[in-house]
Amino acid sequence: MEQLVILFGAGLLAGAMNAAAGGGSFVSIPAMVFVGLPSVAANASSTVALLPGTIASAWAWRRDFRPFEGIPLRTMILISLAGGLVGALLLLVTPQHAFDVLLPWLLLVGTLAFAFGRPLGAALRRRVRIGPGAVTGAQVPLAVYAGYFGGGVGIMMMAVWSLLGDSDIRSMSAARTILVSAANAVAVLCFAVAGPVWWPETAVMLVAAVIGGYLGASLARRVPTPWLRGFVIAFSVAMTAVFFRRAYG
Repeated sequence: MEQLVILFGAGLLAGAMNAAAGGGSFVSIPAMVFVGLPSVAANASSTVALLPGTIASAWAWRRDFRPFEGIPLRTMILISLAGGLVGALLLLVTPQHAFDVLLPWLLLVGTLAFAFGRPLGAALRRRVRIGPGAVTGAQVPLAVYAGYFGGGVGIMMMAVWSLLGDSDIRSMSAARTILVSAANAVAVLCFAVAGPVWWPETAVMLVAAVIGGYLGASLARRVPTPWLRGFVIAFSVAMTAVFFRRAYG
């Protein structure tokens, strides 16, 4: 019962964070590991649990989407689907002990991307301009990363896209949710077929994440965004430190 309470609470928090500011996987994956899931299964189960909320966000943002300059949306979706599949397959063939060592580094990359991705993208945009070909090329490793782990990938995508010249946060947020959903959806299908998902724990977190996503949308309207982002960054830094100690301590 205690484990279910932890998973439900983590799902509520992860769903609310994703709806309000992002970064829900910094909660969901550590919670899965804490209740006893192996890290690979925790990553896969977390992806499954958070997918409905991601898809709901994509639907909510649909009216704000604007096509990329010179890049068909279909191309970006196909890249995201293929990259998500490759990333999921890479996760499935990663030995458990290797992923235990790799996980804190993935959390660190995600934390840095979440903390500095937007300002870095804005700073680069003032100095660098790239074309559609570079954006589609960059989408390949980003989609693979999304299928493999995904922490902070939405911020990474927006930072790259901003170099195309697009500074409209709403349209980039809409594109982010669509393409992250595509990568995650194909990864979820792969995980479901291959069997690393712990379904009872996943179901508890999934229900909680849906509820948390609804509450998080309301929270985002009342709490200043910098406060929300500050909370996510502080939490992710703490989780990264815990997992570095777990892997190397």
